[in-house]
Amino acid sequence: MFNTIQLHDSLRVAEKEKALPRVIAYNRIDGPGSSLDLNEFQQAFWKLPDMPDKDDPASKWSQNLPRTVGITIDTGTKIEAHPFDPDLIGVRSVEYDTQVIAHPGEVVPVKENWLLKIMEIFDLSGVMFVLNNLREGIHSSGLGGSSTATIGVCILANELAGRPFNEIQLISLASRIEQGLGLSITGTQEQSNVLFGGVTDYVWFPWGRPGHPGTGYGESLRYELVPPEDYGLLEERMAIFHSGHHRQSSEVNLSWMNALLTETGYKLHSQKMNVAYAYREGLRLQKWGHVLESIDKYRKIRTKLCEGYMESSWDLMDRAKIHDSTAFPLGAGGGGGVFLFSPNPESLEELREDLKGIYNEIPFKIRSKGHDIDNCKIIE
Repeated sequence: MFNTIQLHDSLRVAEKEKALPRVIAYNRIDGPGSSLDLNEFQQAFWKLPDMPDKDDPASKWSQNLPRTVGITIDTGTKIEAHPFDPDLIGVRSVEYDTQVIAHPGEVVPVKENWLLKIMEIFDLSGVMFVLNNLREGIHSSGLGGSSTATIGVCILANELAGRPFNEIQLISLASRIEQGLGLSITGTQEQSNVLFGGVTDYVWFPWGRPGHPGTGYGESLRYELVPPEDYGLLEERMAIFHSGHHRQSSEVNLSWMNALLTETGYKLHSQKMNVAYAYREGLRLQKWGHVLESIDKYRKIRTKLCEGYMESSWDLMDRAKIHDSTAFPLGAGGGGGVFLFSPNPESLEELREDLKGIYNEIPFKIRSKGHDIDNCKIIE
């Protein structure tokens, strides 16, 4: 049995020293393969693979398995631990101007308490977690914001509790809490991105890797597709603009999940694995035309499955085509952030000029790390 971890006094000291514990959790750009990280899709399309003893960089054995590619960017959420009433725990969001508090052991499992429930799981007391987005005005942008906050809280709570959980357990905890309490339909891509970072290919194993005990929470094989020294080549071909509309992610995700239960929908969904693999290889080999082609194919499949995915993004798509570029609504789509890509950096700059004054750009840089941890050794 663990004893309650009382943080009030040590956090008071940390506050005086201006060294409060904090985690910064970063967002991700998704693309072809997104939604294949959802539990239902991982399980529907996973088959026992014939994995070679010596893997080749192309990982051709994995091309029919569910996968996603995450690109870590420098937007996200800062989560800081503040001293609080010794008998209470709390969570406050600066951007959303919300706060929830409770006595440990009395956190009701409803969606409003999802982050508070995580703190209770780690048996913390006397602490308030304060969340603040790194950049104003980009919530609900399809960048995985709620999942980023969830896994960030898991990481900070895990650090303050002495790291009882490993990385895969934290990913599972964050995903299950967020979906289980009804906050959103989520998979494991955003959570994995915050743990591992970079431009990373995730091949999903929903029940753990065969022959590797102790990974029954679900696992992924991970491959770095673009090394940090080449991030500039990718950044000059990518942009994110906000459509100016709020996202309808739950409705879109639900439509995709319902389509999975029909013969026509299942066949359409089953095309995604090969397209996601082509996207992976286009990034790895820097074949930028293949990247654009895979984005187009994946977007068309998604739109056939749910027209609402392109809600509020058609104009951006039309403008992108004029400039030899393409558009991909981020997350579940339906509004919010839209990922723009062109094989030619000059064409993308022309598109930027076309969009000025009409849509707001979300500037970013790619990061090799998914999170930063500071001042978390206060209980040692």
